[in-house]
Amino acid sequence: MKFVLVIPDGCADEPQASLGGKTPLQAAVVPYMDAIAQSGLIGRADHVPASMPSGSDVGTMSLFGYDPLEYHTGRAPLEAAAQGISLGPNDWAIRCNIVTILHEVMHSFTAEQISNEAARALLAALQAQLPAGSPWEFVPGVSYRNLLMYRPAQPDAPFSKETKTTPPHDLTDKPIAPGIPTGPGADVLLQLMETSKALFATHPVNQERAASGVAPATQVWLWGEGRRPAFKSFHERFGKRGAVITAVDLLRGLGKLLGWDIINVPGATGYLDTDYAAKGRYAISHLDKYDFVVVHVEATDEASHEGNAAAKVKALEEIDRHIVGPVHEHLKSQGNYRILVCPDHPTFLRTKTHSHGYVPFAMCGTGVARSNAVSYDEIEAAKSPVKLDRGCELMPLLFKA
Repeated sequence: MKFVLVIPDGCADEPQASLGGKTPLQAAVVPYMDAIAQSGLIGRADHVPASMPSGSDVGTMSLFGYDPLEYHTGRAPLEAAAQGISLGPNDWAIRCNIVTILHEVMHSFTAEQISNEAARALLAALQAQLPAGSPWEFVPGVSYRNLLMYRPAQPDAPFSKETKTTPPHDLTDKPIAPGIPTGPGADVLLQLMETSKALFATHPVNQERAASGVAPATQVWLWGEGRRPAFKSFHERFGKRGAVITAVDLLRGLGKLLGWDIINVPGATGYLDTDYAAKGRYAISHLDKYDFVVVHVEATDEASHEGNAAAKVKALEEIDRHIVGPVHEHLKSQGNYRILVCPDHPTFLRTKTHSHGYVPFAMCGTGVARSNAVSYDEIEAAKSPVKLDRGCELMPLLFKA
C-alpha cells in the first residue's frame, strides 16, 4: 500500500473579516481536499504540547509520529542535519536569522527575503571578527535561514533547558525587548547579536540595499538552540520506507534523522512563489520507490507571517490544484493507498505567528471509514468526534490496518 502526507504548513486559522467571516480553508476553493474529507475521515489533532513553543520543529515531529515531549531537543539541530552537519556530544546548534529591526521593532524576520549571496557576505564578515580557534562558527544556509555552531574542545555547555530564546517570526511588527535571549548563555548570544549590528551597519551589502531603497539587514537574531537528538528510524518504528519533498531545511533535517530520503525539486523555494506543480509531479514520480511520501509546502505559513489573507487562500488553492488533486488521482489508479492532509500547527493571520491548538486533518483511501464530512476546514473538523489530544497518534492511525 502507498501512503502520502500533504502538509499545508500553518494553514489552520481563525475566521477572517476580510474573507467574509470564513477561515482561509473555508474561503479557498479546494475541491480535492474537500473530496478527501467527504470520502474518508476528518478530525482534529493537537501537535504542539502546551508546555512547548509552537513551531514546525515541534509540530512536524508530532505529525510524523514522534512525541516531541520525548524527542525534541531544539530546532537548530534539525536544520544542521539538513546540511549534513554532525553534532558531537558536546556540540550545540543555534538558528541564526538575518533580520531587519527598525526602532526596536521586528520589521522583517527575513531581512525582506535577503538573497543567498548577501547573507553569505554578511556572515563571512561576522565570522572574520571571531578569533582563530573560536568554538563559534556561522554556517550559511538559504536566504535568512542560517546556523551558528558551538563546538567546544572540552565539555562546556553555556546553555541549558533554562536558556530561553524567541523565534523572530513570533515578533513580527512587535517590540523585540520581550524576545531577547535570557538564561544561561544568553550573554554570549546577545554579544554576538550586538557585534553583528555594528558590523552590518557599514557593510557594502547594506550600502547597496540603501541605494536600491531596500531596508537594511540590521543584525543576526539567534534562537532555537539545541543538542543532537536521538530518534528511532521511521522504518524501524512504522515499517515504511519514506521520503520528503520540502524546501525548508528544518524538514529536510528531520527527514534525514528519521532515515528518509530527500527529494529535491527544482523551483521549490519555501515561499509563495514555489513551484507547486513540480512538487506534485515529483511526488507522483517517486511513489513507485517509496512506501510513504511527504509533500510539505511552506507558502501558507509564510502568508500568515505576512498577514496576507488573500495570499494564504491562493496558496491553499495552488496546493489543492497542483499537489493534492494530481497525487490523489494517481494513487487511485495504482491500487491500495491512503492520503492524509494535515498542517503541523495553526498560524494566525491576526497575530502573524505560530499558535497552539488543534488543526484539521482529513484522510481517505483503502480501509478508511467515511465520516460524512462536507468539506475540509476547521469548522467541519470540529464537528467530528475524532479528536487527538496527542497529535503523534495520527501517524499510527494513518498506518492502522
